[in-house]
Amino acid sequence: MAQIEQSDNGGKKKKGAQKKMQIHVDFTPMVDMNMLLITFFMLCTTMIKSQTLNIALPSNEKVEQEQQNKAKESQAVTLILDTERDDEGKVKFDPETGKPAHIIYYYMGKPETADEDKDGRIDNSNLKVEKFLGNESNGETRGIRKILHDKNKTVLEKIAVLKDKWKAKEITDEQYQAQAKEIRNDSTIADRPVVIIKASPNASWESLIGALDEMQINQISRYQIDNINAVDSLLIFDYIGKTRN
Repeated sequence: MAQIEQSDNGGKKKKGAQKKMQIHVDFTPMVDMNMLLITFFMLCTTMIKSQTLNIALPSNEKVEQEQQNKAKESQAVTLILDTERDDEGKVKFDPETGKPAHIIYYYMGKPETADEDKDGRIDNSNLKVEKFLGNESNGETRGIRKILHDKNKTVLEKIAVLKDKWKAKEITDEQYQAQAKEIRNDSTIADRPVVIIKASPNASWESLIGALDEMQINQISRYQIDNINAVDSLLIFDYIGKTRN
């Protein structure tokens, strides 16, 4: 508190003289208040439970170029992301779904580029096209999700059994997460797919995020993002040329 002290020079009053005033500010209450606030915030922060988001990251198994070449055709899946754009470069929207017109070109195993009759067209191209369609109202998968779901069916079935145990409270959350990770990374499961994600120059970030979401939804642990190459571009140009004719 502020205190005011007055002095009248020994009690003698002089005509026209002003009284001297000394102001003293007491900071003790402010220090007490600061200590109370600090203690309050320390207690509150320690009692608040942290909110965390569990993200299923890819496994430590690196998909090297040599592994890609040796991967069985039944395991390897290559996704090439593309986005339809107008003349101004803006993303087009699919008239059926009302969503951005993302296209996913994909092929299994090694790309087929043989042109034995020399007509400038690939004889038996294994390139196909799908979209991000998600699930039907009854839960059935559609689009690229169905393709990836069918390729990783064994892993998904095992995790589904594990999830039933978790729902029945036979195992804890920590046990479920740990065992699900073991299943995703189980090298003894022969049909686990190796997914290579590539993006064309027109592909948007949204399409890449959508592809990564599909990896988590379908419990695929072996995947990587790679650059599109000349063979991939050849397959796409060949596909577009055939569909337009």
